[in-house]
Amino acid sequence: MHRFVFAAALGAGLSAMMLPSLPAHAVTAKQKMETCKFGADDQKLAGKERQAFLKKCMSNKNDPRGPGQPGAPPRS
Repeated sequence: MHRFVFAAALGAGLSAMMLPSLPAHAVTAKQKMETCKFGADDQKLAGKERQAFLKKCMSNKNDPRGPGQPGAPPRS
């Protein structure tokens, strides 16, 4: 009985540790556009600034850290 409880606890712990390494669910283009428009509205962007923001937001680049510093080692 104690072995079963230990095995179940171990399995639950390992599952919880592996969960963050799983890929997130894909977002549709429509959902991403809604998110990008919300960001543009939140920043009160208009005209060319808004279009540039939406274009950058809709691109497949997903690095929330932004560009690196000049001369800094590459990020992994």
